Amino acid sequence: MIMKGQKISDRYQVIKSIGEGGMANVYLAYDTILDRNVAVKVLRGDLASDEKFVRRFQREALAASSLSNQNIVEVYDVGEDNGEYYIVMEYIEGKHLKQLLKKRGKLTVTEAVDIVLQITDGLSVAHDSYIIHRDIKPQNIMILENGLVKITDFGIAMAMNSTQLTQTNSVMGSVHYLPPEQASGKGATLQSDIYSIGILFYELLTGKLPFKGENAVEIALKHLKEPLPSIRYELPNIPQSVENIIIKATAKNPKNRYADAREMHEDLKTCLDPARANEEKIRLKYQEISDDTKVIKQVKDEAKKNIEPKKVNNKKNDEEEVKVKKITGDDLKKQNKTLIRLAAIFTGLIMAITLVFVIIVVTSRTSTIKVPDVTNKSAKEAVKILQDAGFKVSDNEESVSSKDIEVGNVVRTSPIAGTERKKNSEIKLYISTGDETIKIEDYKGKPYLEVKGALEARGIVVNKEDEVVDEESEFKEGQIISQTVEAGKSLQKGESISFNVASIGVAYPDFTNGSYTVDDVKAFCKENDVQLDIVETSDGNYLDGTIYRQSRAAGSRVTKNAEFKIYVYKNNNNEVPDVPGESGGCDDGFC
Repeated sequence: MIMKGQKISDRYQVIKSIGEGGMANVYLAYDTILDRNVAVKVLRGDLASDEKFVRRFQREALAASSLSNQNIVEVYDVGEDNGEYYIVMEYIEGKHLKQLLKKRGKLTVTEAVDIVLQITDGLSVAHDSYIIHRDIKPQNIMILENGLVKITDFGIAMAMNSTQLTQTNSVMGSVHYLPPEQASGKGATLQSDIYSIGILFYELLTGKLPFKGENAVEIALKHLKEPLPSIRYELPNIPQSVENIIIKATAKNPKNRYADAREMHEDLKTCLDPARANEEKIRLKYQEISDDTKVIKQVKDEAKKNIEPKKVNNKKNDEEEVKVKKITGDDLKKQNKTLIRLAAIFTGLIMAITLVFVIIVVTSRTSTIKVPDVTNKSAKEAVKILQDAGFKVSDNEESVSSKDIEVGNVVRTSPIAGTERKKNSEIKLYISTGDETIKIEDYKGKPYLEVKGALEARGIVVNKEDEVVDEESEFKEGQIISQTVEAGKSLQKGESISFNVASIGVAYPDFTNGSYTVDDVKAFCKENDVQLDIVETSDGNYLDGTIYRQSRAAGSRVTKNAEFKIYVYKNNNNEVPDVPGESGGCDDGFC
C-alpha cells in the first residue's frame, strides 16, 4: 500500500492518490531530482506477482518511452521498489474522455473529429515503429483544458494478454472496444488499434456504446458476429464521409480496415469538407463474417482457459515412453544432424528478417521531418521557416480568433508543430484575428434560424439536433429547447455551439410492445410515406407474427421516403413457444 509522503525508489515523493484502476493505482508525486510533478502508476498486487507479466510490462513500457509526440503521454521511468513495480509518466492536468462523455453526453461532429484526428496523429508515431497500443478506450485518452489530447497507458496496455476476457476487471472494461481478432484469441496488429478507435469515434458521436451484454464473453461475441449499428440511425444528419470512416475502421475483417493510424488520419483530415458530405456509402471489399459457429466456440474456449484444469492422458504418455525406448543410437545421430541443419537455416532466416526490419524502420524514420513551431511568428516569417525545413505552405490560410496571439501572427499549423511528416508535405497556417469573443445568451424559446444567423455572422459554428415534441409542448416548431454552452460564457470565432430544436411532427411508435400488428405498421408507413421492409425470421422464441425489432427508435421523428425495417417472427413449425409474448430488446443497436 502506497501512503501519502512515501518516497518511491528514494526519488518520487507521493503527494496524493489520483486514481484507481483494474491494472494499477495512480499517484501524483514529486520528482525530487528533476524538480517536477509526475504521475506514478503502481501495478496492482495480483499483476505484480505474475513474473511473466512483470517482465513483459517492463520491456514494453521501456519501448513506449522511446515514443515522442505531443499527443502521447511521455514515459520517464520504469522501475521496482520493494516488490512494487511502477511506471513514471508526464503528469497531465485534465480529464479522460469517459469523464467528458459523462458530463456532455455526446460531442458534436466537429469536436469528435478533432479528438480522433489527434488520437490517430499520436498513434501514427507508434505505428511507424510497429508499436501497438492494444487498449484504446476513453479512459486511456486524456484531454487538457486547451483541447490537446494525450494517449496514455502504452506500457501497461501492451503488456496485457488481451485474450483473457474474464481475468480482470480491467479487461472486462476494455472488451467494449475489443477487436474481433483479439476476441477470438488471435494476436493484435496495427489494425486492432484502428478498430478500437472506430468504436471510440462511434461513442463520442452518439454518447453510447454499440455493443452491450451481461458479461465480457457476451460482448466479445457481439464484436465477432453482429454488425455495428448504423450511426445514421442515431444521427441522420451526419456527413456520409464520417459514417464511411467508422464503417471502415470497425470492419470485422482487418483487410477491410485502414492499414494503420496514419492512413486513417489522412482520411479524417478531409471528412468535413463540403465536397465529401454526400459521397457514396462505402462498400467493403472482403467478406466480413465467415463462420459464426467456429468463432463462438473459439471465444468460449478462450474464456475457459483460466478455470478448466488440464487433463493428462497417462495412457498416451506411457505409449510414447515405450516408443522412445525403441529408438536406436543411429536414429539419434541422424536426428541430431537434421536438427542442426534446421537450426542453422532457421537462425539465418531470423537474422535476415531482423536486418530487413531494421532497414525498414530506419528508412521510415529518416524519411520524415518534424513540423517546426512557428506560433506567434508573422505569416511571412512562418512561411520561410517552414519552407527552409522542407515543407510546402498551403495558400489556403484560415483566420481564427486568439486572445494570446497578436493580430496577423500564426496561432497554429495543421499538422500541428512537433508532428512528423514527409518532406514536401503541405502545411496550413491559422492566422490570428485578435480577441474576437462573443458572449453567449440564454437562447431557450427563441427561433433557431434567427439565433443561427446572428451567431454565424460573427463566426460561431452552429450545430442543430431536432427533438420531437407534441403540440401541447411549451415550445413551438423551430424554437430552441436547450444549448450546449451556458449563458454568460464566451466563445471565440471558429468555436461551436449546439442546439436542441423543437420539431412538431409524427414520431415512430414502439411497434415491439405487443399491441401492434404487421398491418398496423403497413398502414402507418403508407400514411406517412415511409418505405417499409419486412424481414421474416424463424430465429427466436416468440408468438407467430410478433414484431420483435424495429430499425428506427420509438419516439424518433418520421421523415418522408425514409427506410424503415421491422423483424417479424414466423413460426414455420406451428409450435407453441416456451416464453410467449416476449418482444426483444435493443442490445444489438435496434429498438
